[in-house]
Amino acid sequence: MNLAIDARMLNSSGIGTYVSNVLPRLIPLYRGERVHLLGERSELARLPWARGDAVSLVNCASPIFSLDEQLRLPRAIPAETDVFWSPQFNIPLLYRGRLLVTIHDVLHLAMPQYMGGVHKGLYARALLAAVRWKADAVVCNSRFTANELMRRVGVKASKIEVIHLGVDEAWFSVDKGARPHEKPYFVFVGNVKAHKNIAGLIQAFQDISGRIPHDLLIVGKKDGFVTGDRKVEHWAAALGERVKFTGLVDDALLKRYVAWADALVLPSFYEGFGLPPLEAMACGCPTIVSDRASLPEICGDAALYCDPSDVKDIAARMLQVATDGATRALLREKGLQRARQFTWDKCARETLAVIESLLV
Repeated sequence: MNLAIDARMLNSSGIGTYVSNVLPRLIPLYRGERVHLLGERSELARLPWARGDAVSLVNCASPIFSLDEQLRLPRAIPAETDVFWSPQFNIPLLYRGRLLVTIHDVLHLAMPQYMGGVHKGLYARALLAAVRWKADAVVCNSRFTANELMRRVGVKASKIEVIHLGVDEAWFSVDKGARPHEKPYFVFVGNVKAHKNIAGLIQAFQDISGRIPHDLLIVGKKDGFVTGDRKVEHWAAALGERVKFTGLVDDALLKRYVAWADALVLPSFYEGFGLPPLEAMACGCPTIVSDRASLPEICGDAALYCDPSDVKDIAARMLQVATDGATRALLREKGLQRARQFTWDKCARETLAVIESLLV
């Protein structure tokens, strides 16, 4: 039996983390005849786990969420494919074989005002609607997303498997090295997009900035402001050097930023899973997260929760962590225990079980 996988998003942020952690673990466990990986052949060829005798590389470099992918991707899928796995909802509409789809969130439907552009929203809606009738099985990485998919798209519960993401083992043994930032600080990790509520985070920090010595570090791509609130940069500028946008950083520096922080703060309005808080927990960093969407499901009792719509509430949680050593110690203890419950090995094994169920 032959499995084909869309690996074009291997190096993307977000979903790229998912693909790059699951595939190296899943492919060696696969007992079928062949795995076909679709993507940039030269990039895939550099990966040790993509060089096995049972793995074939299929060049397909169509841009994600484009008309071109709908024209070229179905033709690129080998004819002998028994199951095609799309790790995002941009499924090939013209493909007629058995189909597995991973859905990470339905933000395009839940909060279209944050997605930017009518055409992008319409395309996403069309693809998600197609998942309802084309997919033979759907993997959701949280029960929250599964419920959203059933409610907003109409996918049957019988098609859905909830499989949580994992935490890379490297987060449990971070080499902290020297402090990457001289003053104590809070850290946010993620692309700077409107649904992440950076505006509320900065306003909350502004409210307490006169009572604590901390800075606020925002680690991630800043180009998300295109769909955000234009006032955010103005509010950040008003705080001068107390707010720092680092942009993208390498993996080692990212880990040091998180490991040294007094807390990671993620006051998002919407998250399909929320991996940064778990990674922070793994390296001993306390976490403050929104009480919305998937975050309570994923973080359990190991985080402090805030109302993302209430700047004063976000500020109160930040002040509590900054000034109360006992709170920080408790969050570190509970966080480490919580993070240990999420592994990529488990994610890969459970995903393989879904694939094998489609090959029967």
